[in-house]
Amino acid sequence: MKKTVIALLLLSSFASFAQSSDSLINKSLNPVSISAASALRVTHKDPFAASTLSEKTIQKNNNAQDLPYLLQYLPSVVVGSDAGTGVGYTNMRVRGTDGTRINVTLNGVPVNDAESQATYFVNFADIASSTNSIQLQRGVGTSTNGPGTFGATLSMQTIDADDSAKFIFQSVLGSFNTRKWSAKMQSKRLDNGLQFGIRASTIKSDGYINRSASDLNAMQFNMSWLQNPSTKWTVVAMLGKEKTGQAWDGVTADSLKTNRTYNGLGLKEDGSYYTNQTDNYQQNYYQAFYDKTIRNKASMHAGIFLTTGKGYYEEYKLDQAYASYFLPNFVNATNDTFTSTSLIRQLWLDNKNYGALFSYNQVFNKCTLTFGGLLSQYEGKHFGIVKWANQGVPNDYTWYNLNSLKRDANVYAKARYQLSEQFIGFAEIQLRSVAYTMNGFRKNINLQPAVNYQFFNPKMGITYFVKKDNALIKKAYASIAIANKEPNRDDFETGNMEMPKPERLTDIELGYEYVHTKIQWSANAYLMNYQNQLVNTGKINDVGAYTRVNVGKSYRAGIEIQGAYALSKKVQLFANLSLSKNKIKALSEYVDDYDNGNQQIVQHANTNISMSPNVVAAAGIHTLVFQRARTQLELDFVTKYVGKQYLDNTSNENRTIDAYAVSDIKSTYTLQTKFMPSIKLQAALTNIFNKEYAPSGYNYNYYYGGQLSATNVYYPQAKRMLMLSLIFQFR
Repeated sequence: MKKTVIALLLLSSFASFAQSSDSLINKSLNPVSISAASALRVTHKDPFAASTLSEKTIQKNNNAQDLPYLLQYLPSVVVGSDAGTGVGYTNMRVRGTDGTRINVTLNGVPVNDAESQATYFVNFADIASSTNSIQLQRGVGTSTNGPGTFGATLSMQTIDADDSAKFIFQSVLGSFNTRKWSAKMQSKRLDNGLQFGIRASTIKSDGYINRSASDLNAMQFNMSWLQNPSTKWTVVAMLGKEKTGQAWDGVTADSLKTNRTYNGLGLKEDGSYYTNQTDNYQQNYYQAFYDKTIRNKASMHAGIFLTTGKGYYEEYKLDQAYASYFLPNFVNATNDTFTSTSLIRQLWLDNKNYGALFSYNQVFNKCTLTFGGLLSQYEGKHFGIVKWANQGVPNDYTWYNLNSLKRDANVYAKARYQLSEQFIGFAEIQLRSVAYTMNGFRKNINLQPAVNYQFFNPKMGITYFVKKDNALIKKAYASIAIANKEPNRDDFETGNMEMPKPERLTDIELGYEYVHTKIQWSANAYLMNYQNQLVNTGKINDVGAYTRVNVGKSYRAGIEIQGAYALSKKVQLFANLSLSKNKIKALSEYVDDYDNGNQQIVQHANTNISMSPNVVAAAGIHTLVFQRARTQLELDFVTKYVGKQYLDNTSNENRTIDAYAVSDIKSTYTLQTKFMPSIKLQAALTNIFNKEYAPSGYNYNYYYGGQLSATNVYYPQAKRMLMLSLIFQFR
């Protein structure tokens, strides 16, 4: 028993470094609350693949980079950023699926934009400093709120269950003029049951790519009232504001060879660049929750929320046709006619998403039942303003003003049944209804599609586990889950005659986990079969923009292996490996033909899905260099490997991203004094071998002069970066 407990503590400590701890031991939740986050999460009893990061893990690895970088060493995860430093616009893929297919919730409230279905972590800077738990489910997982899950589910919990007082201050200085300060304060639980907390953060960075600077600010306030031991009220307000330089066009292959930091956005006629080529957005979250523990092992959770967002991106545009702005050609005083002009424009989005959610949990002798759901409404306004033009356009001219409305409702029921001492059955159903109306698009204001979807998402599985001394040492599981997902806003700009179809995914998972005195490992195999997956084919829609189209059948199949080994009390190893095949069975590629003014169609079979590496791996070593009464020094070394990726869905070897391996090293010195429980000094050196690499990109192809030309575009990441962090913590 003693050896097992020591080993588990060592492995848990190491997993905090590795960021890779599929929850083999489930800690009990606060009895007063099941919370929306816990209702949407998996436990060790459920037949799904998931990794959970504790508050200690999060805070140890939190510097100035966005939240996806906390998850980069988990199985099947690939991260990157437009600016190249991990500050500003960042992205994450899981099993090759992008952020529009990763469901994200904050305290159970949907975070994904209702229309694009993407998550913009830049909008709530330094969210990790307020987060006490993160769970990443791979695959379909359990039912959740918001858009359908097609690659993973990311659940963040910011409501602190700790009743003690604390104050944490962090200051970060780093390469590319990166700096951050963050302060978090929480009161103790007062005698009247009240508790208050506040966090303020600011992050700035010049970025690696030219003119990709970020200026991010955020604040969070939370208050809770423990009315009695069984009743709790919680209010959360989180405000975020960002201003970032635009770097989303990437760098072409030719420029990459001579100038890796090239940024062509904002180019003016004289060869200079517009200084305010920026993205500006403010997003606020307001949430209120009620938690109640009821007699007979029952508990309930209810909440209301309002998420508001307003902002624009400003850009200098060359040679813009007046017709595109619904204006006549300009005729000057000498009767010269001009069909286009240079101008500065702002594309605005003003939206709000509000609703209510609930969950109810009942524990019987052998069965646990959970019911829950959400009802929300999204109201979006899209409008564009021309701030300035060379000629022919009035200042502050609004050329489009459109709105959209999306209603989302879901209910789910899940049951865990103790079939025997070692077997647990799992079953779940979710019904989801989506009604979406779009009153025009910027390039096609007369196109006004309206759709209604009803989705049925069932899941079932079985778990086998073995315990020894009340600790889980073996687990095996199997599950099958079905998910459905509506198209994104841009997908509907194809025209009324060719509406996109919803996507459907059937996910089969098989897994095994093992914990022993010094070793912990797991393996998970999956088969994700898609119907009508929306992919890029090069096809042009009604307004000349490239659009995604449905493909009949495609799949992702793979195995994820991870493990940790304690060489001693001071040295631990970890590694994970993901091997996969990601295929589209039949694909029609559309290639622009500038010679004839149309598109040529090329047929392909059994091609690789773009941005889906067949190999993703990570490995590292954690060393406790020394530990004394009040001081300790830790050293971590990690390496991430990502295999070759295809830039499009044709499996063309000339349209690829090279495989890469990047290594990081970090030292953490902790000092405890009589006056301060903890002072930490951290030094993190990323990409220590100065590798030139890009984790993502895209391409476009065309025929001209009878020849096929292809342009590959990449998002290069920074070379060697140093981050120095100072953390004061009072408890």
